[in-house]
Amino acid sequence: QVQLVESGGGSVQAGGSLRLSCVASSNIGDLYCMGWARQVPGKKREGVAAINSAGTISYVDSVKGRFTITRVHAKNTLFLQMTSLTPDDSGVYYCAAGDNVGYSLIDSRKYDSWGQGTQVTVSS
Repeated sequence: QVQLVESGGGSVQAGGSLRLSCVASSNIGDLYCMGWARQVPGKKREGVAAINSAGTISYVDSVKGRFTITRVHAKNTLFLQMTSLTPDDSGVYYCAAGDNVGYSLIDSRKYDSWGQGTQVTVSS
């Protein structure tokens, strides 16, 4: 498994922006898909955005037009730019890597390496 470390979470007011970063400990190259998922207490972890090695991107409907996922292969780094944040975007955001067969890009079950998570809190 790959070690993943997230950063960039924090507290913002509704309408604000945050940029999350995730660095992989090893050269994941073209072998893995990478993505972001979020979780709030009492709910299942939800895939938010994901990108595969070919650059195909998938977003959950609720963030389309507001979030942008980018990946820098050379630096083993993944970003999530979040804009127009709402309180519903609050949660712990996890970076993920993997390529489990049989699951869509946005499905959390596609991934088997996870970071420790970073908290995002959006106040109204």
